[in-house]
Amino acid sequence: MQDDMNPDDAGQTEATGPEPAAEMPQEPEKPQSRKAVWLAMGAVALALGLIWVAPGIETHVDESAPGAAEYPGEPEDAEAAGKPAKLDFTLKDMHGVDVHLESFKGKVILLNFWATWCGPCRAEIPSLVELQEQYKDDLVVLGLSVDDTAEKLLPYAAEFKMNYPVLVGNGREDVQEAFGPLFGIPVSVIIGRDGVIAKKHSGIATKEQIEREIQTLL
Repeated sequence: MQDDMNPDDAGQTEATGPEPAAEMPQEPEKPQSRKAVWLAMGAVALALGLIWVAPGIETHVDESAPGAAEYPGEPEDAEAAGKPAKLDFTLKDMHGVDVHLESFKGKVILLNFWATWCGPCRAEIPSLVELQEQYKDDLVVLGLSVDDTAEKLLPYAAEFKMNYPVLVGNGREDVQEAFGPLFGIPVSVIIGRDGVIAKKHSGIATKEQIEREIQTLL
């Protein structure tokens, strides 16, 4: 939304130099959906909480000390464990290819809800890349961006060398609700080979936290 501009009163200014160039008209910004606004607010709240617990967490997580700076997630996360994951969804990846979630059944699935504008999501990506490489025979990481376009995801994924499928979740509130509630992002849902949710984690997770859960499912 653009602020109203108050024109200068020509009678109160002196013509001491050339007049400033007229501003080019700008297109009005597309308003965010209510869902996106709530996710953004949740991500900010989570980030502020993490900064309070562990200053500097907005950069890559320091895992030099085991268990350091681990965020436990939300109390509601525990309710998801033991429930069948809803994998009957088809989404486009950032290249426009259809991806059927059910096609990954039989592997451990790490479904990560994120966005390019989310600082904690950015900090989490290097760990996800490492885990995908380390457990590539048994694990598939799926990065579901909640509101980014494919055009924005392509250069971002290249910059961070994301070696796992990046899915376009913009407009797919049905998928978010199936694995919700999402109070913010990032949110990671770890699904066993049998298609049952083993763990849901709201907020940034260290590589150590995720790896512990993965190893119990291999």
